[in-house]
Amino acid sequence: MQAAAAGPIKPPSFVNIRKADKPFWESIVRARTRDSWTDSDLVLAGNLARCLSDIERLQKEIDVEGDVLTNDRGTQVINPKHNLLETLSRRAVALSRTLQVHAQATQGESRDQGKKATKQRAAEKVLANQDDDDLIPRAMH
Repeated sequence: MQAAAAGPIKPPSFVNIRKADKPFWESIVRARTRDSWTDSDLVLAGNLARCLSDIERLQKEIDVEGDVLTNDRGTQVINPKHNLLETLSRRAVALSRTLQVHAQATQGESRDQGKKATKQRAAEKVLANQDDDDLIPRAMH
């Protein structure tokens, strides 16, 4: 409880987190318990946060520029930012695995996810089939 009340872990002073990296940093450090982070983990978390931020920035640029560009000779070529995007994506996957913040580490085996999803759908179906008699209070959103 105390760890949750302390808020997200702050990056060490020697780890550069840019303004655009901060949402990624906070998401990454919340993926594990506060006391499980070592200084070297936080360095890698900083790398991952910058990597994910750069992926989003590059994708926005590609969305504007297009997948195919015309070079100086008039030949159409694939946007070179795709190569960088691929490199950053591979780096993000590797860092996520190293830090144990990837889906399998945080959510469990995919076969178990199906069971959770089935339970979720069953609960939604029960709620959808309930009468609107207002006798039994339930969460409203």
